Amino acid sequence: MLKQVQHDGFFGLLCMVAILLAASPAHAQSYQCRAPSVLQSAAPAKKPSSEPRRIRPVNGYTLALSWSPEFCRLRKDSRRDKTQCSGDDGSFAFILHGLWPDARGPAYPQWCRATNALPPALIKRNFCMMPSTRLMASEWAKHGTCMAKRPETYFRISRTMFDAVQFPDMDRLSRKPLTVGALRNAFAAANDGLRPEMVRLKVNQRGWLNEVRLCLGKNFRPTRCPANMRALKDDVPVKIWRGLDCYPSIVRVPG
Repeated sequence: MLKQVQHDGFFGLLCMVAILLAASPAHAQSYQCRAPSVLQSAAPAKKPSSEPRRIRPVNGYTLALSWSPEFCRLRKDSRRDKTQCSGDDGSFAFILHGLWPDARGPAYPQWCRATNALPPALIKRNFCMMPSTRLMASEWAKHGTCMAKRPETYFRISRTMFDAVQFPDMDRLSRKPLTVGALRNAFAAANDGLRPEMVRLKVNQRGWLNEVRLCLGKNFRPTRCPANMRALKDDVPVKIWRGLDCYPSIVRVPG
């Protein structure tokens, strides 16, 4: 069914580990989402030879939110990105790129352990948040293994964090001249406890929004982004590709 979802504000993130790990429905900030009725296991992601294995103490986290209309802009007919971009399984606004553990400095932990295939039930539960089995397998192998022993735990925490975010009216923002600073301010205004210096944007070379990244402390609460995470200047123009005519604040809740 479709329903409006109300949150208590980003700063009011469910406060202790027991709550973070509690089961909750899988939400998505999507126009519509139809998780496929039949899903196969996601094959384990392989560590590229160019990327080292790094086991380091976790000092905080980054919640990376990908703007799906821009990602899918030239991928509508891509077999590799079919579930996210073809429209057969839904039309998405923000999806979760990943929840990434950080360390002091730029050398973040990654590829901490070998992984097995992700089970179909887990994939279906999180599909509307992360509509790509390839992405799920990669995020668990590269980042999740440095946070949790089981993929169910990693994706449950990720879903809790993703569901806590209030998204600004991207349709309205896309229809007027916009700067990096204005978009950071819009995210801060929509989420209690979030300030502009806790938000980073990724914009492509053509000036279109790719991703919003929210910086979190070890307690999963918003925090100032570290100095090594480069920030675009506030006066840099940014454009938002809508894809659809609008993206209302409606989510699909399985049930």
